[in-house]
Amino acid sequence: MKVLLYNGGMKLVGKSGVGRAVSHQAKALERAGIAYTFHPEEDYDIVHINTVFPDSLWMSLKARMKGKRVIYYGHSTREDFRNSFPGSNLAAGLFQWWIRLCYGSGDMVITPTDYSKKLLQSYPVSVNMVALSNGVNLKEFQRSLEGRKRFRALYGIPDSKKVILGVGHYIERKGILDFAAMAERFGQYEFWWFGYTPSMLVTKRVKKILNKKIPNLHFPGYVESGKLADAYSGSDLFFFPTQEETEGIVMLEAMAMRIPVLVRDIPVYEGWLEHGKNVYKGKDRDSFAALLPEILEGNLPDLTREAYQTVQENSIDRIGERLTEIYGSLLGGENRLPAAE
Repeated sequence: MKVLLYNGGMKLVGKSGVGRAVSHQAKALERAGIAYTFHPEEDYDIVHINTVFPDSLWMSLKARMKGKRVIYYGHSTREDFRNSFPGSNLAAGLFQWWIRLCYGSGDMVITPTDYSKKLLQSYPVSVNMVALSNGVNLKEFQRSLEGRKRFRALYGIPDSKKVILGVGHYIERKGILDFAAMAERFGQYEFWWFGYTPSMLVTKRVKKILNKKIPNLHFPGYVESGKLADAYSGSDLFFFPTQEETEGIVMLEAMAMRIPVLVRDIPVYEGWLEHGKNVYKGKDRDSFAALLPEILEGNLPDLTREAYQTVQENSIDRIGERLTEIYGSLLGGENRLPAAE
């Protein structure tokens, strides 16, 4: 058995969560001992498609015509397309139609959470569908004192300063405006947001924040995973005020790095992230402002051990095992997928 990881469009999304998901899939297949390729001209049995560009749909149709099995990864929904780029709200209905066409061309859709699965089924996307985490590489994302020192030395941050970390595109949906508002409110802390979005895709409100001189708010841009792991190690809180997600790989990474997590209380996290149990949740700026200093100053319980136990369920090794079961079902011609644990 051989899997094609189709990487069309990676120049556009390689620095996003989708690009990270493709990397995770490759590592999961390696751990599971499953052969894979990035080259469509090679022979393969199953193709993974992670993007919804026109070339991705064409790849799906070609593979089906050759009798290959097609797995579409449902990273995108109408809901997380909204509030992302200029004009995205106006185009959300068209985007829903398009992803229905793309996802419906495959044999099945894998989407990261039960929440995103329910959204896609409601459109409807009527092909076989299963929820499976994007996973996290627990061997790569390990908190270290050396990483903390490298991060703080690189950016000249005193060890005595508390650092709040954010990661994501420069888009409103990711909560960047709330992140900046907390920086303005809490001048005693350092706020660092890692990520990048081309200027033409950034809304006016976000551009205003990027250009505003807030002394303790920093936008160093996109960094590779090794330097991002250092940033996690060197931070005291991961603040993820995202308004909509299908999962949120960076949050899984933060949990794996054993740093406290403050996340927005949104439907995708219901049932597996619990306020006061493995993370802290806020609904708006006032609740973020109430929780943030209490976490940083140690006035609330440390939940990092519980968060790590939660994220272990989404390790790449376990994702590889689950994919092996799914492949066996697809290639065996069964109509029903094995139940998730």
